[in-house]
Amino acid sequence: MRRGRWRERDGLRRGVYVLPNLITSGSLFAGFHSIASTYNGNFEKAAIGILVGVILDGLDGRVARMTHTTTRFGVEYDSLADLVSFGVAPAFLVYGWALSAFGRWGWLAAFLYLICGALRLARFNVQINTVEKGQFNGLPIPAAATFVASMILLFYYLGGSGSFKHFAVLLTIYVLAFLMVSTVKFNSFKDLEPLRRRPFNTLVVFVFLALLLAAEPQVMIFVFAAAYIVSGPVGEVVDAIRRRRTKHTESENPIHGHDTH
Repeated sequence: MRRGRWRERDGLRRGVYVLPNLITSGSLFAGFHSIASTYNGNFEKAAIGILVGVILDGLDGRVARMTHTTTRFGVEYDSLADLVSFGVAPAFLVYGWALSAFGRWGWLAAFLYLICGALRLARFNVQINTVEKGQFNGLPIPAAATFVASMILLFYYLGGSGSFKHFAVLLTIYVLAFLMVSTVKFNSFKDLEPLRRRPFNTLVVFVFLALLLAAEPQVMIFVFAAAYIVSGPVGEVVDAIRRRRTKHTESENPIHGHDTH
């Protein structure tokens, strides 16, 4: 009886919206396809599957908001799909591609990435109404997965083959895991409205970036992902410097509100 009341309150008896959940299912399939490709030793194909999942993940939320079909069911389903496509799939991929050569440190790094991604998703669902609009609290798991996938695609684009062993990869996975569960703020870009009027120079910049992306996708996706990841810590440092300067200025110029003559 209690379960029936919960279902009615959540709206499941009235059905679910097909389009956004179908797109989420596509993202989940891309993650599963990536895992299967990694199992077969096709790391490049697995990386492409993750990027396809990232595109579909960004599309389902935007479609839901534009069509006013956002539901609690859709949010939960999206989180579960994200855990598979951007948590399990990248962890499995990077372990097979590079981390397995490091023994226990390798599988610990892959598992840490996975569990930090899961914690990041859980925290996001809890804080979804309390975090400042336009910002993410911690590195979003799709961004971390994008960096892992683009790193592997860049490796093959530069002439690499097979697996790869380098300490920098191990360190990178630990850093990504830490950033996901940190309180470092990252721009969400949700306040960008493509239908609003923008200055002409903005169009020129977007066209230029789109041309670069089309000409060298492996390079530019890696550059964009790396720049986004670095932007969080750099922004924190800049904000800390500004706050320190503000406090220093206020201490040098106190307001004497209680002076009497």
